Amino acid sequence: MKFKSVFDIIGPVMIGPSSSHTAGAARIGKSARTLFGRQPQWVEVYFYGSFAKTYKGHGTDVAIIGGILDYSTDDTRITNSLETAKDKGIKVHFYQDEGATDHPNTARLKMGDERGDLELVGISIGGGKVEITELNGFDLHLSGNHPAILVMHNDRFGAIASVAQILAKYKINIGRMEVSRKDVGKEALMVIEVDQNIDESLEKELMHANHILQVAKIID
Repeated sequence: MKFKSVFDIIGPVMIGPSSSHTAGAARIGKSARTLFGRQPQWVEVYFYGSFAKTYKGHGTDVAIIGGILDYSTDDTRITNSLETAKDKGIKVHFYQDEGATDHPNTARLKMGDERGDLELVGISIGGGKVEITELNGFDLHLSGNHPAILVMHNDRFGAIASVAQILAKYKINIGRMEVSRKDVGKEALMVIEVDQNIDESLEKELMHANHILQVAKIID
């Protein structure tokens, strides 16, 4: 993996003890919370590989729940996140899964409430950096290092073009885009990394574009 600066190697400002197992876990949890858009009523966390073996000793459990509570990696409240989640009425369950994964620091999060649910797979790749590799059954590669827009849409002609036109209208530069679909003509997911955060008016206009079903954003 390539690092851009010495600070990437040292790691982020964080609650310890491990950038991979603590800060990375918090960022996976926070990404899930951002995409879900609200506090869930229940959470299931499946740890794989190294995460599964050491999650209690390295604070991976409190970190990932801290992220789901919308805490940053350096928030001291992370240490009490399990108690806080319980006080808020969030039902939390952890599982050690022995299934094979492509990366040893892998977590699968499932969360929901009476309005809906979300399933996300994230990996901690070192130095507090993470990658989201799956969202509700769609494969993706979301680093979380840049602002991003996730657009769920019907797999129809013109859907991608309509989104690109709206971003151009607001002078938003696209750094990277990928599209994942489960089958031809079914639902598809656009993941668009951009150079700056998008505002609410742009988000609303995207929601009203042709064939668009849902829009979520990750801010920098």
